[in-house]
Amino acid sequence: MSYTPETKMQFLYTLRSKGVTDARTLNAMEKVDRGLFVKGIFANRAYEDMPLPIACGQTISQPSVVALMTQALDVQPRDKVLEVGTGSGYQAAILSQLARRVYTVERFPRLVREAQAVFDKLGLANITPMASDGSYGLPDQAPFDRIIVTAAAEDPPGPLLAQLKEGGIMVLPVGQSDTVQSLIKVTRTETGFEYDELRAVRFVPLLEGMGQE
Repeated sequence: MSYTPETKMQFLYTLRSKGVTDARTLNAMEKVDRGLFVKGIFANRAYEDMPLPIACGQTISQPSVVALMTQALDVQPRDKVLEVGTGSGYQAAILSQLARRVYTVERFPRLVREAQAVFDKLGLANITPMASDGSYGLPDQAPFDRIIVTAAAEDPPGPLLAQLKEGGIMVLPVGQSDTVQSLIKVTRTETGFEYDELRAVRFVPLLEGMGQE
């Protein structure tokens, strides 16, 4: 299966049917070919709305969840974004279409290398991927306008909340990994944090430390 105009139309139709209405998000999803981020035996399923396995026991999220998280994040053209959990690099590539700069951290160095190769191929020069423990965020580059976490924690991690600008938005799954998780939108206000529950989701757990290759 390849990223033909017909495939794109079906792909975008599926996203709209799942509640993705934001034009900028849909445009970004249309531009980035998910097929470039899915390798091996699952490559022919790259345009289906389903999560797929990638290296290091991780997954590439289903496109509708990527799009809904992106839509909730409401990225603006001047924003500096932190992504925790690079994975395949697909979510970062989507964000790169919308933000000024994307920093993405991943605990598996192999995934960072593979994502960097795809970013280079696509000419996405505004993404900086790095191997580090994402539960601590990226203090050197903080604060961030937007933060997105693609693994589930029991609660929003304190270091990440601290690195969010006032007026900034963080979107992340929260909950035990073996029960129902909720996608949460956190907005930092003058007086604290506002929490909005968006929908039920299923993500791999957010783990501390670096992963083994």
